[in-house]
Amino acid sequence: MTELDNLRYPVGRFLPVENTANGRTECISAIGLLPKRLCAAVAGLNDSQLDTPYREGGWTVRQVVHHLADSHANSVIRFKLALTEDWPTIKPYDENAWAQLSDSKSLPIDCSLTFISAMHERWVALLESMSEADFERGFVHPERGRQTLATALAIYAWHGRHHTAHITALRARNNW
Repeated sequence: MTELDNLRYPVGRFLPVENTANGRTECISAIGLLPKRLCAAVAGLNDSQLDTPYREGGWTVRQVVHHLADSHANSVIRFKLALTEDWPTIKPYDENAWAQLSDSKSLPIDCSLTFISAMHERWVALLESMSEADFERGFVHPERGRQTLATALAIYAWHGRHHTAHITALRARNNW
């Protein structure tokens, strides 16, 4: 991997996880641990540090935290749609445009950290209640096609680790 790839993908690019009970348990655990790991990653950062991009041309730490709240909220809704409808077509969103909105660029991160914590508590409870058959349900992404909930689970477990690593890697590089 190039240096830019290392900055963009500090935990590596997403690789599908085998859809087994053990694989899903690991992913659910990662989703459950995200709030604490994210809080630890941003602990003690000041506004100047929060407004530092994790790489040149990348989002700031503040935008990353708010993005995780936005993205994972969308994912929870997609899970609920897939569990209550037959392969619904979901609405994608422009994550880069959302990251440029004033709340993502300037709002203190505490509200998103609280939101992520509460949302993940509910999400884990939902995930732990799902059957094997539930993980085979899914949704249609207009750009990516059909996606099972097992695949979406693996993506979002990776997604949380991916963005948390953006922050921890920046802190390590800058000795924060």
